[in-house]
Order: sequence, then structure tokens, then C-alpha cells
Amino acid sequence: MHRAIISTLLLSLFVSAAARAEVKSGQPAPDFDGQTLAHQPLKLSSLRGKVVLLDFWATWCEPCKKELPLLSKLAPKLKARGVEVVAVNIDDDPRNAESFLRQKGIALTVVADAAKKIVGRWEPPKMPSSYVIDPTGTVRAVNGGFEPGDEAKLEAQLLDLVKK
Repeated sequence: MHRAIISTLLLSLFVSAAARAEVKSGQPAPDFDGQTLAHQPLKLSSLRGKVVLLDFWATWCEPCKKELPLLSKLAPKLKARGVEVVAVNIDDDPRNAESFLRQKGIALTVVADAAKKIVGRWEPPKMPSSYVIDPTGTVRAVNGGFEPGDEAKLEAQLLDLVKK
């Protein structure tokens, strides 16, 4: 009896840890249902068939504040090539993100994740972190952190997948 309880407990711990494991290159992109700051539903799997840049950010993150305006400038060019850019904001209060985006004139598809359900499932290595997802829904690159100039690397990773 004790052995069965211990086995069940260990299995549940393993499943729990696996469900919260950091998403890495080569793995399927975990799906999510979210709502954009524009109050539109967004399901990641609805973008299947397209190359996607999924970016996790917050207003309290200094590198994020540098990255978001650059992604906003890059997004229309990428969209014209069939790439979708989705930014997941993890601020406790989505109004902080709305204010920041308005002040900086940033136009991106932003999903609010105040409850941390999406970020908890993906477990990004740093803030910000971006994931390059191919049309089949497989993560092809994980980029933790941001330094000015990294946007060129992101663009190259994304456009390389569009060509395939």
C-alpha cells in the first residue's frame, strides 16, 4: 500500500515538474489561450502555419523596455513576410503595459498574463525571452535576454524559417 502511494506521489511530482519545465529549442510550443490588451482572444495554435516570434516581457524589465520598440519597428516588415509577432506581458497589472505601449507608440499584439499562467508554462530563462516558432508549432530558437543589435539576429532566425 505504501509503495503504491509513494509511486503515485513520485509520478505526480514528475508530471508537475515536466509540465513546468523550461521550453527549449526542438520542443513543441505549448499552446495557450489568452486575451490581448485590445480585448481579443488569442490562441497560439491559431497561428499554426505561420512563423511566430513569441516574446515575454514586463514593464519593470529594463532590457524589455529597449527591446519592445525595436520589435514594434520590425513587426510590420516581418508581417509582410508571413511572420507573426506576439508579446506576452507578465505585469501584475495590465494597465502598466498599456501605459508603456501608449507612451512609446508601440503597436504589437500583446497578450496580458497577469495570472502568470502562460509564463509559468513556458518558464523563460531570462527577461525578456523570445521564442522562434516554425509553422509546425515547433520552437526553433530560444533567445534569453536582450542587447541592442539582437533584433538583427531575431530577424535572421525568423526569415530563415520563412524561406524553408
